[in-house]
Parts: sequence; structure tokens; C-alpha cells
Amino acid sequence: MTADGLRLTPFRGLRYAADRISSLAAVTSPPYDVVVRPDGLRHLETADPFNIVRLILPQAADPAVRHRQAARTLRRWRSDGVLVPDPEPALYVYEQRKGDLLQRGVIGALALSPPEDGIVLPHEDVIAEVVEDRAALMRETAANPEPLLLSYRGGGTSTGATAVIERTVRHPPLVETTTEDGFAHRLWAVTDPAELAGVDADLSRQRALIADGHHRWATYLKLRAEHGSAAHPNGARAAGAPWDYGLVLLVDTARYPLQVRAIHRVLPRLTLQQALDRLEMARDGFRVRTLTAPLPRALAELEATPGNAFLLTEGNGTFRLLSDPAPALLERTVPRGRPGVWRQLDATVLHSALLDEIWKVPDHPGDISYIHHTEAAVAQAAQHGGVAVLMRAVPEETVRALAEQGVTMPRKSTSFGPKPATGLVLRTVG
Repeated sequence: MTADGLRLTPFRGLRYAADRISSLAAVTSPPYDVVVRPDGLRHLETADPFNIVRLILPQAADPAVRHRQAARTLRRWRSDGVLVPDPEPALYVYEQRKGDLLQRGVIGALALSPPEDGIVLPHEDVIAEVVEDRAALMRETAANPEPLLLSYRGGGTSTGATAVIERTVRHPPLVETTTEDGFAHRLWAVTDPAELAGVDADLSRQRALIADGHHRWATYLKLRAEHGSAAHPNGARAAGAPWDYGLVLLVDTARYPLQVRAIHRVLPRLTLQQALDRLEMARDGFRVRTLTAPLPRALAELEATPGNAFLLTEGNGTFRLLSDPAPALLERTVPRGRPGVWRQLDATVLHSALLDEIWKVPDHPGDISYIHHTEAAVAQAAQHGGVAVLMRAVPEETVRALAEQGVTMPRKSTSFGPKPATGLVLRTVG
């Protein structure tokens, strides 16, 4: 790809003023969909009165009120000098480190491309209600409050964007902090025209996979369409069209491989006994084994099980391992017309055979919660009297191969990380 690749542009980042907050760690947050509600939300809200969660997850019964509240909060924080724009447009080198894990990438405003261009590849479906909620929030605030995570396969050598990153990190950072999850975060601004040109020349030959943030990407595209932006005949876009861009973090996984983790399901309206009863009543189902073991050992057993497998628990230390789905069940329930790899995914089988066919659980926020952390999923099942369905991660190679074929996986099939902390830098629109 030449000029039809990724186009990452500098922007004037909006960042916290150090003298107005207790600490940078106290005002940052995980991405909005990783915050474990409501306990995690309350914890963040009380960490500092200016915690970013008040912008990304405002609290009110009425959605419209929530979004207007976020907009008022952002305006107040800007007028009071809590959030201050940087003096000039920049790309931002971002580093995350924990033990032996090191990830570096570049944050910028990415020119949005329609799906048919194949420049940014989604791999999961999205929930329309979530996209509308994120769109309403960004519309009201006129901001991209948190970057989504994109991966691309660069050369992994000290050329292009990677060379700029490695030169930049030799200098003192703009900000640095360590969050309570143990990750150290550092951020640098890149403003030198030659360095910016080097990043652009490199990325303009690349395309990216959405590693995390499908709903935010769909939101960006929705807002661009609403504001009437259109491509020129040569594929370029008009300068100064802010909704034509969205805030992203780009990571070269040839240099800094991402971690791939599972996303678990919690079914608050289905008890474990109901799940087992419906499995027993099914004319063809799964093999069910009981495991009484610590969570790590149960997860190890899940990982070692061939074929499709899931781990059920109500949070009391006992697990049910589901495996060996009946071929007739899969033949009857899994949609045809997709590649064999897609039809064999755990998430495909879970939603088609178990949730839709046997358990009759609708894919609605009130019936299914998607939880990134295993312990949190188990705790939520125990708290709500429901059942947690613990999943396995999908290899990155499988995700990318399906995305390059234009095949999307079931929503929330896998989680890439580490995810960027929210609150280090925001982008205003307009």
C-alpha cells in the first residue's frame, strides 16, 4: 500500500495540569468497557474528584442527561485549568511497562477510512446500542476521550515509526506515572517536522487490525457520516474536517507483540443449576465434568481441553467443564457460509449452540455482561447469583487471518493488551 494506508496526523492533546490533581495515576482509568461496574466505577470516582471516569462513564438515570453532564464536566475542567491543551500539534509516543512486558506505540488522530478500503480491519461485530451511547457522548463533548488500540505489522526494525519511537524515548517524557495495576506509563510529544514525516511515510504503507475498541471505531465512522464528510476523488480528505479523524494508539506488533486474552461472559439471569438442567434436557449437548479445584488449576484444565470447551461457575469454588459438543448440535446451530475456522471458534459455538439454542439467553446488556478479568467475572457471578462462562483466548494469527478475509468474529471474542490508560491525553473535535 502507498498513500492508501494509515494516515496518522498530529493534534493538540488535552492533558491534565499536574498542579490541579492529586496524581496522574489517581485521574486515569481503564477503557470505559473494562471498568468493572459498579465497584470499579465507585473506586475510580473516589480516587480523585477529577478522575477521567466522570467523562467516559457519567452517572445518571437518563442517557441524554449523562451525556450532557459529561459535556458540562469537560467544559468546567477546561475553564478551570484542570485539563489544558498542549501548545502545538503533536504525535505522542506512549510506553507501557510491567516487569518484562514492554509496549510502545504512537498516539495520533487517524484519518478514518470506510471498511471497504481495507485499511483498518475490524474482527468483531458491535452492539448498536453501545455505538449509539458512545456516539452521543462524543457528540455532546465534542471530544475523543480515549484512544482505541490498533496493531499493524511493520518491519519491527529501527526504521520509520519504530526509529522515531526509539529516538524519542531517549529524552525525558512529558509525563510518567505508575497505575495501581503495576503498569508504568510514559508519554512524549513528537513535534519535529522531519520526525513526523518519517512516521507518516512509514504508516502510509501499512494497514491495521483493530485490537481493542471496535465500538469506538464504529462510533468514529458514525459521527463522520453524520457530519457529512466525504472523500475527494483521489482518496484524500479535506483539511480541517475534525470528524474525519479519530484518536488511536498504533502499535507495531512485529516489534512489540500484544498479549491476547479471553473475554468472559456473566449471565446474571441464569443460574448454574438452570444452565445444567437445560443442558441435560437438550437432545444433543455437551459433555459436563465437575472440577473442584482452585481457579488457576481449573483454567489450566480448560486450556488443555481439545476442541470447544467452556468453564462454568457460580463463584463457589466448584466448576463445570463443558466440552465435546455433539456434532449434530453444531451442524444444526452454527451458521453456514463462513470459513471453517470461524465455525469452530469457541465464541461462535457458545453463542450459536449454548446461548441461542440451549440456554435461550438473548444477547442484551441486561442478560450478558462481558468481563475482561477472570477473577472479576467469577466475583460478579457470585454477587448476582448468576453463572460465569470462562473462555479461552483466540490466537492473534487467527484473528488477523479472518479479518483479512473480511470475516468478523462474534462480538467480544478476544481481548488484546495491554490497553492504553484513559486520561493521559484526550483529543477535542472542532
